[in-house]
Amino acid sequence: MEIFYLEGHPHVALCDLLKFQGWSESGASAKAVIVEGLVEVNGQIETRKRYKAITGQVVTFNGKSVHIKE
Repeated sequence: MEIFYLEGHPHVALCDLLKFQGWSESGASAKAVIVEGLVEVNGQIETRKRYKAITGQVVTFNGKSVHIKE
């Protein structure tokens, strides 16, 4: 499992996280896969594009997972 550090920020938008992780080519494609229900946060499907992922959560997409840390 990969780790994403917030580096002092309170959260990261789900669509931005997919871009930062290299799981999506662009913001538009990240938003599209989120709306399609292909992204999970802590095992639950999340369809809100600007969902704010916070410390302790695990985001999963396309067989890859990332743990959010401070």
